[in-house]
Amino acid sequence: MLFTLAVLLFAIPLVPSVTKHSRPSPSRVAEPPPHPQTEARFKHKLVQQDMQATELLSRAQVNRDVRNFLRGKAKPDSDRTLRTLMRTHPEIHYAEWANNGKKRQLTASAVKPGLLKAAESHLALARSKPSNKKDDSGFAGYSSPIFDYGGKSYYVLSQHEETNGGKQSVVALVSSDVIQAVERHQRRNLRLVPYPPEGRYRIESVTPGSNNETTVRTGEDNGNASHYAVDEIVVKFRQPLKDRQLLQLRKHLELSVVRHTRQTYVFRSKKLKTEELKKYFADNWNPEFVEPHYLYLTNELQRNGSSGIRPEKSGATADTAFDASDEKPIIPNDTLYSEYQWNLPEIATENGWNLSKGSKDIIVAVVDTGVQADHPDLKGRLVGGTNIVDPSKPPDDDVGHGTHVAGIIAAEVNNNEGVAGMTWYTKIMPVKVLDSTGAGSTYSVAEGIIWATDHGAHVINMSLGNYAQADFLHDALKYAYDHGVILVAASGNDNTDRPGYPAAYPEVIAVSATDPDESRAEYSNFGDYIDVAAPGTSIPSTYPGSRYASLSGTSMASPHVAALASLVRSANPNLTNAEVMDLLNRTAKDLGKKGKDVDYGNGQIDVRAALRSASSTNVSLQLYPQQVRRQLEALKEKVR
Repeated sequence: MLFTLAVLLFAIPLVPSVTKHSRPSPSRVAEPPPHPQTEARFKHKLVQQDMQATELLSRAQVNRDVRNFLRGKAKPDSDRTLRTLMRTHPEIHYAEWANNGKKRQLTASAVKPGLLKAAESHLALARSKPSNKKDDSGFAGYSSPIFDYGGKSYYVLSQHEETNGGKQSVVALVSSDVIQAVERHQRRNLRLVPYPPEGRYRIESVTPGSNNETTVRTGEDNGNASHYAVDEIVVKFRQPLKDRQLLQLRKHLELSVVRHTRQTYVFRSKKLKTEELKKYFADNWNPEFVEPHYLYLTNELQRNGSSGIRPEKSGATADTAFDASDEKPIIPNDTLYSEYQWNLPEIATENGWNLSKGSKDIIVAVVDTGVQADHPDLKGRLVGGTNIVDPSKPPDDDVGHGTHVAGIIAAEVNNNEGVAGMTWYTKIMPVKVLDSTGAGSTYSVAEGIIWATDHGAHVINMSLGNYAQADFLHDALKYAYDHGVILVAASGNDNTDRPGYPAAYPEVIAVSATDPDESRAEYSNFGDYIDVAAPGTSIPSTYPGSRYASLSGTSMASPHVAALASLVRSANPNLTNAEVMDLLNRTAKDLGKKGKDVDYGNGQIDVRAALRSASSTNVSLQLYPQQVRRQLEALKEKVR
């Protein structure tokens, strides 16, 4: 099925250039980036800060569910509800429930006896020393500092309740492995270590836009490097190869076909390197293009500028034109929303929800590492997806990145659980193109874009990138664009003005990241290709293992824009993708110097302003000239 769909792609004439929206010269030149050592220290600090924020999210969620357990008033002689609590939270390795002198305790099967012994002093305090101060819900609790055992980290917490019916409490030993997982993951994504692992991929690093080799010794070197598989090449022939031609290539060059889609092939050679393969095909086969097989990486980073607490806003919100005639903001009851999710109020989402909450008929494809399908905050929000990396398996997330991106867009809203997504009803299509290291090839990303387009995606989010242009990837993007798909991509986290791809292609909305104070995040890439900005720093969202984590990066900014595009599509389904792109640019809140600039592009997205414009009956008339011009140019290309 996938092969057939891909064949259809390359049977359709592709327009070599498109009229997106004009990209005028930026109004100012950005300040030079900091010294690499200074930037590395800054990023290390960000990792530590967001680890602390993730710890706060973890403790808050477990405490909430322990309280709900106590409110349930289950029978004190039954293990069933205690087992349910531990099944819901696999990070709880040991739990004990005391109810009017009777006690039940359960230990996870994999827990080593030494762990309970190491935790005993904390467990004793949790049993006997709850806080003297009860909170608003009538509970008193205890929470230990994190401690290590066997190379892993844990903490102990308890909740105590005293009512007319007596006293009861729960004491729990909790693994904080999510914090360690976030640290490992984000050290790669922040490029604090050389990434991807060269031993696994047999990669070569080059200066973008050239064949000049470069050495990547530290994570900072990744900001000026593109990576490709050293023994592979991507070739698009002018006609599909015949069997005898393939046999000839296999015999004389010792080539194997890694993948192919009609006349585009990915070859791997046992004896030739990429540059030798490139020269051979260019000299002998007159291909449409021949290029290295590039790797694309996640664009995620970590920071928490406010200890995980939503910052106080002293000035106006994203739209200063708010007046008494507007509907009141819609504040959802999701448990982590009010305290931690600064990002949605910042872009006037709460007011925008009065105009549109999304539609179950709109699909956003998350082209990424996959998504945890049974996450309690994502259940019911997913449609069928695909695993390009391993088609025999479902698109499950073995990294964490894709699940986090999906939650920003579509975590269940107002369900008294975890976080709130930007949309209430929009569906997520998980398309796994990145493997367990968070890296994927040109072919995988391109094939994922084609698959999502052919299976009904209205918006595609790509929180990934590389600094090299790839014709095969660009062909896939043009195919999606010409089928009406809105394409959104992260700009990158290397604090550079070097264009990153796919964000810098004209068919794509390029997104930079902002901090809670509306400044460009220090890690965010910038440049005259940036279209809009969105919150990217310390964004709480869903995470594998039915958890929640606070992550930062342009990877987190991009899904805000993809979500807004889906809301606009639901508010006015008649808008074309070009019209939606222009609308997002036109309604963005101008930040920095007046007009388009290299930091924010046209400004930070404004949900309420965009939806007001989309709901207006004259939007299509305003943008009609651009649509006609685009159609005429496409027609000219087909006639040539």
